[in-house]
Amino acid sequence: MYIALEQPTGAHLLTPDHEELAVPVTLRYSSEDPLAVHLVFPAWISLDEEEVTWTFARALLEEGLDAPAGLGTVHVRPYGPTDTLAEFRAPEGVAVVRFRTADLRHFLHRSYTVTEPGGEPLRPALDRGLATLFGAA
Repeated sequence: MYIALEQPTGAHLLTPDHEELAVPVTLRYSSEDPLAVHLVFPAWISLDEEEVTWTFARALLEEGLDAPAGLGTVHVRPYGPTDTLAEFRAPEGVAVVRFRTADLRHFLHRSYTVTEPGGEPLRPALDRGLATLFGAA
């Protein structure tokens, strides 16, 4: 059975001049892609005025709530006692977004009711990964 979760939350985009821009973000999780979480940003925040979705490992989000985590395009780390920073790297630049850690933990706990950590079926993710690697996706 397919189950999807969505959780709207507030966040703050940290600008290069150290200002913060409030931005709504939708956190998504799906049993169809149990290893991943999706952070959906509104169109008005992107350079091309289209909704932006960052997809990365649920385990990375979990790990990054307590200690710096990530390699490559997504990094997550604690920021003070109540916040978490997510850093997204793309050819166009780097975006740093501050979330309330409690909101992210709540989202993760909701996702665990759909698929327990470590209980993700690996076969579908492996098939998708191999298809993408070999250009069939």
